[in-house]
Amino acid sequence: MSERIPDPARPRTVLLRGGEVHSPADPFATAMVVEGDRIAWVGEEGAADAFADGVDEVVQLEGALVTPAFTDAHVHTTATGLSLTGLDLVGVATLSDALARIRAYAAARPADKVLLGHGWDAGAWPEGRPPSRTEIDAATGGRPLYLTRVDVHSAVVTTALLDLVRGVRGLAGFHLDAPLTGDAHHAVRRAAYATVTPAQRADAQAAALARAASLGIGSVHECAGPEISSEDDLTALLALAAEGNGPRVVGYWAELIASAKDAERIRELGAIGAAGDLFVDGSLGSHTAHLHAPYVDADHTGTAHLDAEAVAAHVAACTEAGLQAGFHAIGDAALTTVVDGVRAAADRIGQDRIRAARHRVEHAEMLTEATVAAFADLALTASVQPAFDAAWGGGDGMYAARLGADRARTLNPYAALLKAGVPLALGSDSPVTPLDPWGTLRAAVFHRTRAHGISARAAFTAHTRGGWRAIGRDDAGVLVPGAPADYAVWRTGDLLVQAPDERVQRWSTDPRSGTPGLPDLTPGGELPVCLTTVVGGRTVFARPIE
Repeated sequence: MSERIPDPARPRTVLLRGGEVHSPADPFATAMVVEGDRIAWVGEEGAADAFADGVDEVVQLEGALVTPAFTDAHVHTTATGLSLTGLDLVGVATLSDALARIRAYAAARPADKVLLGHGWDAGAWPEGRPPSRTEIDAATGGRPLYLTRVDVHSAVVTTALLDLVRGVRGLAGFHLDAPLTGDAHHAVRRAAYATVTPAQRADAQAAALARAASLGIGSVHECAGPEISSEDDLTALLALAAEGNGPRVVGYWAELIASAKDAERIRELGAIGAAGDLFVDGSLGSHTAHLHAPYVDADHTGTAHLDAEAVAAHVAACTEAGLQAGFHAIGDAALTTVVDGVRAAADRIGQDRIRAARHRVEHAEMLTEATVAAFADLALTASVQPAFDAAWGGGDGMYAARLGADRARTLNPYAALLKAGVPLALGSDSPVTPLDPWGTLRAAVFHRTRAHGISARAAFTAHTRGGWRAIGRDDAGVLVPGAPADYAVWRTGDLLVQAPDERVQRWSTDPRSGTPGLPDLTPGGELPVCLTTVVGGRTVFARPIE
């Protein structure tokens, strides 16, 4: 690496050379020039010599791979940070192990007003049940504890926390000795997170953004809202991101709007849309996703939070105001509600205006042929999380337990969405599943239901350029001249063109096709390691020299 004293009167320039640059501008590129916050040139090694003497820095890649930085299209940043720094039960193997971890955490945090934790999944435990209130009361020594299920749509809480929330025992979703859902869950969540100090919140947000940067994530879509976090939480996060020391943050606020005044309040928060986790239903794991037919393991069809008329009114108001609308919808009935509502809005104000707004749907798991076609017709972006399938799909997974094997096999049909022309944006819903972009690609390619898998190239595009397109930006998420200089450098093995199975035409895997290669995502293999992450030409992560 060489560097010279830059001229403050012009943008700083950097030449990266001697590696592999993933760019549609040149499938055989080995070098790239960055000028200020933009990509200036991409090409092959021989041509790089012409730039070497005129740049401020030359980075010798030594065979490393350069890609666009990833965009995680669905994140809860503060909750992610709290799970990184707090009580994390993700992957705990048994109920008894979970209780032991709760006891240890409570003992180590004597000053916390409310103990916060995340990640239990009783379906994965041999005991087959969540901790009882009596058990967690004992494990915490009678202190307030808020402990979310892995999907964050239900929680177990101690008696001491219930006592802090007036009227909670009369709210919908309250259960005497079972996880709280619905309004009762939202009430205890507000009370629990109200005890987080501004300093704790800032530390959690910084920890989450630092983790994202270390994984090659250059931007995240924060899905905030009154039932999820708080206005202060969102504005503090956006202010932190604006300092420019980490990934970009795009904010969404999940609240229904009905007027231009409502829309202006969304903008004042710094959000670009009244979208994200605006709940049409809940989750499959908590039996709150809204279904057309009952669950196999519960005698009901879940919970509907909005009807088609409410969806239509919200979408029309957002479109008129120039805001993105969006919804959380998982069950087939919820997704029918969304498409019926969006179509009704299109009938009122014009389909072209609806399509141009690029409204979005989060999760969109239990789609049918009809709802996939409607997504395409209405230009709805599907903001999806392939790690959900990796965690809960398959014949013996949670989806099959909730829905039966036949219905479970219909979930997360990424290939059908792409075939229909539906825009995809990939994300994690962290902390529901971890920030893990290459793992997300692996889950999309090697789907637990084989017919739903997509190519590595399609998944990569959805996790890079797809996130930018989901916010209305078509000029980013790709390494071409003029694009924002958001990129990551990776240590990885050989590159190849990888398809989910033999159904993909073999011409694309031939080097003569000029298709840029990507790392091998085959399950069990080592995934790339991030060496550097750059956002807007600024280095936000550099792996220490080992």
